[in-house]
Amino acid sequence: MYLSIFVKIYFVMVIETNFKEEDFKFKYNISTRFRDLDPFNHVNNSVFLTYFENARRQFYERWNLNLNNRSLIVVSIKIDYLNELNHPSDCQVFQKIVRIGNTSFDILSMLCSNNIVICKSITTIVCYNFDKKNKAKVYEEIIDDFNK
Repeated sequence: MYLSIFVKIYFVMVIETNFKEEDFKFKYNISTRFRDLDPFNHVNNSVFLTYFENARRQFYERWNLNLNNRSLIVVSIKIDYLNELNHPSDCQVFQKIVRIGNTSFDILSMLCSNNIVICKSITTIVCYNFDKKNKAKVYEEIIDDFNK
């Protein structure tokens, strides 16, 4: 368990300092909005969750999952805020799967603007079968994408 945590933390630290766009399979473009600002005229940290969520929904579409009885449920999000973001800014969210477990997987997300990493996130997602009302093995579409 401790080795897994160490590897995860080390991996994210390496990605932060050695970020390369080509290491990511997915890119989502987003622009800041006036309503995203805090009283100090910076984009409020809570807004980054929305940016990651919007990107994640697009990321899911690549798997073409039938979500009538299968679902993907976010169970954990960790965000590290590295740099401030001002408005107006054009940003990119880069995402990729970094871990596959039995019933869950992790997505690493990086929010960048002008080639500067603004924040990074690890999101843990559980596969869930609503018909059976229990966790499901990670879907083949996700495993196939991870192994590409």
